[in-house]
Formats: sequence, C-alpha cells, structure tokens
Amino acid sequence: MLRATTQDGDYPRPLMCREQWSSLDGTWEFASDDAERGLAEHWFGDATDFPDRIEVPFPPESPASGLGRTGFHPVVWYRRELPIDELAPDGLDGRRLLVHFGAVDHLARVWCDGRLVAVHEGGQTPFTADVTDALEEGASSHVIVVRAEDDPVDPDQARGKQDWRERPRGIWYDRTTGIWQPVWAECVPEERVADVAWTPDPTRGLQGEVTLSRRPARETLLETTVTLGEEVLARQSTLVQGRVVALDLAFDALRNGQDRARLLWSPEQPTLLDVEVRLLDGASGEEIDSVTSYAGLRTVGVEQGAFRLNDQPYYVRSVLNQGYRPETHLASRDTAELRHEVEAIKELGFNSVRLHQKCEDPRWLYWADRLGLLVWGESASAYAFSAAAVTRFVPEWTAIVRRDRSHPCLAVWVPVNESWGVPDLASSPAQRSYIHALAELTRALDPTRPVVSNEGWEHVDSDILGLHDYSHADEMRARYADRAALSEVVLRARTPHGRRALLSETQEQAFVAGATPVMVTEFGGISLAQQEVVDGSWGYSSAGSDSEYADLLLAQFEALRASSELAGYCYTQFMDTGQETNGLLFSDGTPKLPVATIREIVTGEKDGRRQGATSTVGWVEQTDS
Repeated sequence: MLRATTQDGDYPRPLMCREQWSSLDGTWEFASDDAERGLAEHWFGDATDFPDRIEVPFPPESPASGLGRTGFHPVVWYRRELPIDELAPDGLDGRRLLVHFGAVDHLARVWCDGRLVAVHEGGQTPFTADVTDALEEGASSHVIVVRAEDDPVDPDQARGKQDWRERPRGIWYDRTTGIWQPVWAECVPEERVADVAWTPDPTRGLQGEVTLSRRPARETLLETTVTLGEEVLARQSTLVQGRVVALDLAFDALRNGQDRARLLWSPEQPTLLDVEVRLLDGASGEEIDSVTSYAGLRTVGVEQGAFRLNDQPYYVRSVLNQGYRPETHLASRDTAELRHEVEAIKELGFNSVRLHQKCEDPRWLYWADRLGLLVWGESASAYAFSAAAVTRFVPEWTAIVRRDRSHPCLAVWVPVNESWGVPDLASSPAQRSYIHALAELTRALDPTRPVVSNEGWEHVDSDILGLHDYSHADEMRARYADRAALSEVVLRARTPHGRRALLSETQEQAFVAGATPVMVTEFGGISLAQQEVVDGSWGYSSAGSDSEYADLLLAQFEALRASSELAGYCYTQFMDTGQETNGLLFSDGTPKLPVATIREIVTGEKDGRRQGATSTVGWVEQTDS
C-alpha cells in the first residue's frame, strides 16, 4: 500500500493518492493565438499541428519552458497525444480515464479527439477532464488539446503580482500564462472516491468527509483505517447511503491525556497520521476503489491576544515567500525544489511562512506538512472592484479553501492583501461588505482556522490584526513597545502606509478587549548591494556590506521581539525575487549571511550547532563560515 505520509512528494494531489497514475508533463506542441483565430479555425481538431514545442508545466514566459516569451500573448494553445496503451495497458474495461490539471491560468478549455471535455475558470485551482466518452473508437492515437486565455490587462481577474505592463517593475513580475502546475492522468472505477477532507480534534480523533463520484446503486461499504506507523488508531466500516459520507473516527489512544502529546502535529513535531479509505462491495466484500491520505492532529486559533497552536500560546516567526522562481516563474522545477524551500525556511529559524499573492502547488504544502512549517494561505488578488471581479473571485477562493483545508500546516486564511481589489475600502460600504462576506464565507467553509480579512491594514473582520511596517528599527521599537503605544497605532493614528488599521466598530471592540492578536506581518525588506545589480532592483532599505546588513537585520528583529504586545511577525522576504532584492537569500538560493547567523537573528537564540556544520540552505550545499 502506498503510504501518503512517506511518498516521495511527486504525487500531484498528496491528500488523495492512488497507486497507479501517469505524469503528462514534458514536451507538448504549442501555439500563440494573438489574433484569436483558433476557435474559428478549429485548432482543437486532431489535424492541427502547432508550430512550437513547450516543456509543461512551465509557463511560456519562463526560460524553463524553452520559449521565454515575456510579451503579451493572451491566448495560447497546447496539444499532445494521449498514450492510452501506457495509461491503460489492460484497456479501460468500464473504468474512466481522467486527465487532471493542477492549475491553468486563467480560463481553460480542454478537448479530446476534437470533443470539448472541460471548461474551467480560475488560474490557481485544479480541475479534471473525464476524456473517456470522447475517445474516438478504433482510433490508433488520441489527442488532447488545451486552450488557455489570460488577458494581461484585465483588472477584474485574480492575477497577483503578474505585471499588466510588458516589462516587470517595482513589485510586479513577468506574467504566468497557461499551464503552470502538473498535468497527470489516472484510470479509475466508475464508482470511486472523488474527494476526502479531514478535521482534527485532539481530544477525540478525526472527523472525515468522503465524497464519492456518484450515489452507489448497490450496497456499498466505506472502510477507513487511521494508523501511526504500524499502530492502528481507528478503524471504521460505514454503510454508504449517499454521495457524501460523514465519518467520526475516535482514537482510544487519546483517552489517556498524558499520552496525547505524541500524536499532536506541530512545526517542532510534525507527526502525520496515515488514512486509508477503501470502497467495498457490501455483498461480496470486493474492493471497488481505494485511496490513501493523511492528517495531522492539531488545532489553531486565537484567544486573549495570542495565536494558539494545540491550545497553547505560540509565537509566530514567519517569512514572506513570493513563490516566484527565476527559471520557472510561478511554477517549480520539481518536488525536490519545493522540499528544499521548506527545509531552507526552517533552517533559517522560521516556524511559519506567508505564501504571498499565489495559491502554491499542493506538493509544497505536503512538504510543509511533513517537515513541519505553519502556512498562511493566501490568494492572488484582482486589481479592481466590480461585480465581475466579485463573481469570479468567490468561486476561485472557495475552491482554494476546499483544496487545502485538510493540510495540517495551513494555519491562517488570507483572502485579500493590502486592499488590493478593494482600493476604496475606507469609503465604500459595498467594498467593506464584500470583505466581510469573504471572511464569513471562509469561516463557513472552514470554521477551524483564523481568517485575516485584509492583510496589512483596513481590517474589517479579522481574527488576527496583521500590520505592515517598513520603518526604521527605532521607530518600530517605539510604535509597538507596550499597550499604550500599540493602541495609538491601532485605534487613533494611521499605519506607516497612511491607512487606518481598523474599519469596523466590532474590530475596535475586540482589540480593546484584548481578544485579537496583533502581528507585524510585513517588515524589513533590506537589500544587500551586489557587484552585479539587477536592473531596477530595490529594497525598502539597503546595506552596503555584510556587516551593515547583519546590523540592520538584527536591529529590526530585536525591535519587534522587545514588544510585550505582539504575537508574532513576518519578515519580507525569503529570497530575492526579480528586481525585489530584499530577500535573506540571493535569487540563486545562496544565503546573504551564514545560515547560523541568520538563524540567531531570527530566533534571538544561539544556534548551538558546531562551527563549520554543513547547511542545506542554497541550491548547492555550502559550509557556514
């Protein structure tokens, strides 16, 4: 049996694994359709031959794609043959052939053998094309075609930091068009497990929700087993009576409160539990379908001004990660690169990461689950407020929450950042209603995690008050020193960016009562001068030497640690990204200071490692000096 907790990280959907699957990444035919002739000329037909070749899943703007086309190409097409003999060597025999797409930016249409099999809008979320009924009978080969539409100047589309001008500048990067997460296929039974979701309860066990592809036409059982290594924690057989099966998996091991700690998940102890789900014929006991998953037993929340993990106050040491890579842009090379990023963030002393303006690849979250790193789940934002922007974003955000809600690493939801897409939040009741509605929608979909309604300022309905402050260390030390100073910032003054911190009476009351944790969730942004300067590079402040950089960095972290009122922080940023040269690492992954030095600055504690210990930070191994 494939154990979801120990698989090598290649599986594109780590929370629901099957033994057999096939990657469709690699070389595809490709064409730009700047004149938008493709639909009228039936480019989706099997006779179409596209002129270029692209390496999927790398966006055409990226060097890794083999194209590097950074100009405006709002419509692109992909084509490749489906190797049916490899995907289903024994034939389909009543099974379904599914082609899964991790993410295609932004509006995707998929054809198989000339028949439309899927339409999906939302550039950050997965979708599936069932190609079974489209496979042309008797054909010697089968063809899948994808059309992706991504308007580079559409302000109503959730696009995050993709620039609407031709060349990137400031905080904006080259665009990511089309396929940018894995494409893969699997043959599955007609009656099958379609989705799983887990809600942990450290006092009792695990709540589950298993969704089937259809309501069973015969007596069917769902057998669920939860294990920690070889130890069976729970096993339950449930009679299936509908498409959605609710599970209540109680662990006898939790009855002894003194034994509970070994089962809990945290960054310091990332214990994962394997979950096997089998769909059985009720009469014969024959297996119809099976998947493996995993869960982490933990709680997150806020109380009395503190962020709490497993019902204990937990100080958040977080770093901002753009998830934008020089060679692949929003995509990644492979799961090894994703694992390395998580390992590097932990080694630098952080226990949390804020994924910024993107919904990251699920394999990244798998490594955060497995290695132990709290994650703030964010989305790319639109730039304008309109009925179109609202109706497009709500289903995309819903799909993000549903996709990631079972990852134990996911600690906080952030639907909107710095009033992006709601630029008149302070004066517009409609925009405030929208932000409030997003926060409440998120809690309805997932009532187990805190929600930040608008990261940085102008909070309408946030469980955590995140403040963005790129001031000098002395200013920050004074601003957050004690309750009186903090109250001046939150209730009376404006933030350093000139915005009000709170926009609702309810938020004010919660802050005054001491119920809402406050964190400085963006600060720092120090650039270190390099011999080779990136065109247009910048930071919120700069240092001319390693020693000056270390002094500035230490002063920033010490200023926030000196506060008696802050529940945590998030440093900007993990790695230099494009012209934003304000990372702790250069863009090639090399640390700007010895890893032990950065870790000591971040944690405020001596590292304790022997001098000269080998570090895993950097794309190549290096030795701390």
